[in-house]
Formats: sequence, C-alpha cells, structure tokens
Amino acid sequence: MTASIAYGAVEVGTELPPQSFPVTRATLVQYAGASGDFNPIHWNEKFATEVGLPDVIAHGMFTMAEAVRVVTDWTGDPGAVVEYGVRFTKPVVVPDDGTGALIEVSGKVAAKLDDNLVRVDLTAMSDGKKVLGMSRAVVRLV
Repeated sequence: MTASIAYGAVEVGTELPPQSFPVTRATLVQYAGASGDFNPIHWNEKFATEVGLPDVIAHGMFTMAEAVRVVTDWTGDPGAVVEYGVRFTKPVVVPDDGTGALIEVSGKVAAKLDDNLVRVDLTAMSDGKKVLGMSRAVVRLV
C-alpha cells in the first residue's frame, strides 16, 4: 500500500477526521487474548479496585493503537507511519454497564518535514480526560 494523501496538498494545521472508538469489557478480553496481556486490572473489577483503580481500565497499548487509527485511516496505509509515540497520562476506565467507554481522537498536521514527511499530533480523550500525552506520529505521504 501507499499513502493516498499528497504531501503538497497538506498544510500545517490540516485537521484529520476525528473518530470515536467504543471500548467494552468484551473488547478488553479480546485484546488480552490477542496480546497475551492478561493483567487482571484489565478484566477483574474487584482486583482493579483493590489496587486503587476506579474500575477496570483499558490496556495502554490498546488505547495507543486505537488513537493511531485516525492517522492510518487518513493516509490509507498503516505502513506510512514511520514513527509513533505517546505518554500515558490517564487510564481509560471501562465500566461493566453494557456501554463501556469511548476513546475520542482528533489529530492535525503539526509540522511539514523533509522527504514528504509530516508530523501529526493527536489528542485522545475519554470521559472528558486526556488519556494520551505527547501523542505524535511521523507519516510519509506521496
């Protein structure tokens, strides 16, 4: 695949289409199975609250992966992401209420770099709280 966004058509400040990602307890169990991360803070409410968490929380790497989907969907090519990093600032709390949580992600082009690269800064929120800090992807465009 090749990114479908032209470098020349993008300016600093270009906003990527925002997306929302629902997270339920079932989602967390599926992710645990795929990742091998069966830490009980991600599926056992009793354990999570005993260690001081408000409830079960989403895996950090799951949250990170959901956020970068805004970038990969925008470019049309997951391989266009050449660098990606975040700081985990707040957990995504996932109640067992049939609805779960929502991760809301927006992004914008923060810098145009050499060699058809752009830096995209992402904002990931859940329950009104910023859950990722310094969330940045460097992307190669066509």
